[in-house]
Amino acid sequence: MTRTALPFSAPDLSALARLLERALDDHLVTHGRLPGHVEMMNLLARGAGHRNLQTLQAATLPASSAPEIAADPWFDAPAIVEPAAEPAPAAPVLSAHAKKALEHFDPVGRLERWPQKLSVQRLAMWVLWTRFDARRVYAEAEVNQILKGWHLYGDHATLRRELIDHKLLVRKSDCSEYRKLPLAPDDEVRALLQALRSDARKRSARRPNRPPRVLPKAVAGTVGDTKNA
Repeated sequence: MTRTALPFSAPDLSALARLLERALDDHLVTHGRLPGHVEMMNLLARGAGHRNLQTLQAATLPASSAPEIAADPWFDAPAIVEPAAEPAPAAPVLSAHAKKALEHFDPVGRLERWPQKLSVQRLAMWVLWTRFDARRVYAEAEVNQILKGWHLYGDHATLRRELIDHKLLVRKSDCSEYRKLPLAPDDEVRALLQALRSDARKRSARRPNRPPRVLPKAVAGTVGDTKNA
């Protein structure tokens, strides 16, 4: 299969980087995954000042060599070329429930305690939903391992059950397979996720970015015994 080289240039590298950062974050929140190959090319085309990949190809390639690209509703929007001096976007407005939910997470994004209010529980479940990949099928042990890494009070079974009850994950009747549902968070959830990402970025600027550590059973038992002493 032959591939046609497509020239690419952007008017402002800094503006392109900011556009990519915000668009990738938004796509991850909206779709529960990062953009695919064609979606990324559409996004880069927008950063270069074009409506989408098809218009970039039409502008840079002879008509006979430009393949037809299907419309992409998420990326097929007016071109965005940001000026270099554009001010930083305003911080998301958090609802009262989202502010309360934010207090339940540590700076890395791990759930520190189980919320008492149902409205806050719902938001906490959406945060845990983002820790899964919608393209994967998980065994129950894998779901448990992920949840153990993203909470700090030792009750992954309840979290797993709540994700199912909130219809954020689905599973087979025999619990052999779990899948993340490809859902679109509402504005309240999106604002909370953006606030959590902002906290994580501030922390990563001070220390290397490492995934949360899951304590071995022996160590975890020791920590629990110390707390109960």
